[in-house]
Amino acid sequence: SRIVNAGVLAAAGVSAFAPSHPSLQRPNNNNASPAPITKLSTASTFNNYDSDGTTIRDDLIDITNEYTPRDIYSMEQWAYQNGIQKYDGIELHPTDGESTHDMQLVNTASTSIPAGSPVIFVPANFVLSSNDIAEEFGGTLEAAENELVQLDRNTEKRLPLFRLMVKLMTEYDEGMDSVFYPWLNSLPRQFYNGVSMTDECFECLPPYAAMLSMSEKEIYTQFVEVIRDGYIPVEENTMNDDRIVSWAYNVALTRFHEVWYPTRQKLIAPMADMLNHSSEPNVEITFDTEGNCIVQTLREVQPGSPLTISLGDPTNPTPIFAKYGFLPNDCNTIFCKALHLESQRVDLGYDYRDLLFDTQTGDIAPKVWDIFLYELLQNSDDASATEQFYVACKSNDEGTKQQYHEHYFQYTLDALKQHVYSILQDVDRLTAKAQSYDVWAHPRVPIIVAHNNLVRDTFTMTASMLEQMG
Repeated sequence: SRIVNAGVLAAAGVSAFAPSHPSLQRPNNNNASPAPITKLSTASTFNNYDSDGTTIRDDLIDITNEYTPRDIYSMEQWAYQNGIQKYDGIELHPTDGESTHDMQLVNTASTSIPAGSPVIFVPANFVLSSNDIAEEFGGTLEAAENELVQLDRNTEKRLPLFRLMVKLMTEYDEGMDSVFYPWLNSLPRQFYNGVSMTDECFECLPPYAAMLSMSEKEIYTQFVEVIRDGYIPVEENTMNDDRIVSWAYNVALTRFHEVWYPTRQKLIAPMADMLNHSSEPNVEITFDTEGNCIVQTLREVQPGSPLTISLGDPTNPTPIFAKYGFLPNDCNTIFCKALHLESQRVDLGYDYRDLLFDTQTGDIAPKVWDIFLYELLQNSDDASATEQFYVACKSNDEGTKQQYHEHYFQYTLDALKQHVYSILQDVDRLTAKAQSYDVWAHPRVPIIVAHNNLVRDTFTMTASMLEQMG
């Protein structure tokens, strides 16, 4: 994310917000006290019971029911009261027109929003910042993070996410005393990503999707282990309730925005976190030097169009599936699933986004052919040919690469066919297993089947194309 100058924004575009109520005016002081929270709705609260049935709390958000409606109306009231602004005509609407489970920000005005317009403003004191959370919790959080890194050095880069998760759990504990209560009560309870999946779910996924999903679940498990060691000031009932802990992790994971300047941190800006994904986003999230969040249009936004950001590489939807729990409906490519050639991929310095099949045609990216041929040469014990092809790939010597591909074409073609048919066989078996599950017990089955069908349909086209080659 880039930093923008708040003064320039205010001078150039603040009038575009056209607030219709004095409470929508941009606050002059980011440290101003937030408006008091009143009990806006009781529909989404519940009693937290001890093991003996004694009532402990009756003001907490209901995380126990994944189908609890999201209280969007109260959240919008809270946002307006506290200086969170939207461009005139931008409204939250269900993506399917009915259910509040999935929401999107839409330009409902009769006119387009010009490129470069500020469309959402969130004051800094309502932005959750991983750096600010570290200062807020001090030594207790530092001790927990030290233990986390001792468990696995790879978790060090995830510490900003850990801080957001901890903050969300403590705000949950505050119940209606939390300044963020209306926003928290507007968030989804149900998630479909890797963290939310069971072992039975993982058994129904192709290897690449299973690997990414299980990796996310492993990080979550380590976070939970450290939290339950008692470093964090969280209620015991909260930290021991898997539903609440999983919810806090998933909210942090799926709603943060990362910045790298002036320091790396993860931030969540209420309202801006409602933006959905597109491979061709029309807005971007920025933060000014004071920590305010400003969402600006990248191009003209037509009437009736949703406001969208990019949540990941559009050429490879599986990481988005594992992290966010949905499949982009505009993905044109998928990873070729050749995990058995991981060492060859690393040797040649190729990225997963280089190794793609086209979802519309089945076409194979050139570097997929490279890694299959490279493995064949390695297994041929022809060290000279292997080295020459390796150098050609590393130096982008397309002429030499083409000579090798022509010479070994039939062998590479056969290897690709074997791989593609193997994946197709596996996907059919995995999908049949998923469809045998009770969807009420395993609500992630539909998204798993959708993912597997995308793989099957793409690989079927690729197999047909390979057969036409010989």
